Amino acid sequence: MAYVIHLARPTCTPYSEEMVKRVPAIKTRLSPDVIVASAVALADTEGLEAVTIRRLAQEHEVTPMAMYWHFSDKEALLDGIAEYLIGAVRLPEPTDQPWDVQLRAILEAFLVAIRPHPSIAGLALKRILVCEPGLVLAERALGLLRAAGLSPDKSADVGTFLLCAVISLVANEPGPKRRVAGEEREEMIRHKMAGFAALPPSRYPNVLAAGKSLAVCADEDDYFAVNLDLLVAGVRGIRPA
Repeated sequence: MAYVIHLARPTCTPYSEEMVKRVPAIKTRLSPDVIVASAVALADTEGLEAVTIRRLAQEHEVTPMAMYWHFSDKEALLDGIAEYLIGAVRLPEPTDQPWDVQLRAILEAFLVAIRPHPSIAGLALKRILVCEPGLVLAERALGLLRAAGLSPDKSADVGTFLLCAVISLVANEPGPKRRVAGEEREEMIRHKMAGFAALPPSRYPNVLAAGKSLAVCADEDDYFAVNLDLLVAGVRGIRPA
């Protein structure tokens, strides 16, 4: 697939979701796993822009220099976060089902791994071809696209698009970001819907009719399911005759 490749040691550490949730309980001992878990938890609650070496050092009550023993700079830390996401993908075993059924299952596995982390989902793409779980994911997806009749070059293009599209679905889900909650979230939704309501009905009847769903996702599971179906249907549509 046509990914931007950053040279690095080809490993992905399988940091668990449980580790991310237990960050307050595991601060006493610094390690790459603990730091990445802290960074993921911080990004989930405050956004990726909040993740800095200095902020994480404060979270663990150490000096920034202590963090640099584990990550040479923020770019290395972001690579660690990306590898956390890729390591969380649980690919289904190959089956005798048609290529499109298996391809959708792989896309869904990728979605399940990154969906809890919309603020950092975009980091996964650049590390897919430099760690073992990512290479396995790429090999499986490319093989199914070849089974669909696409050439190696076309498979690379389409495979890249599919993974980018899944990331985009997660990062750009309609409505306020997940870290915005309570009254602030409700106010953002009301403000967005008020903007739609102010549009002239004669010019934008369809925008007004869909206003509520454009302001906030009515059914998240359906939103992702329909769009995964759409992606796979698109691959069917471009198959050689």
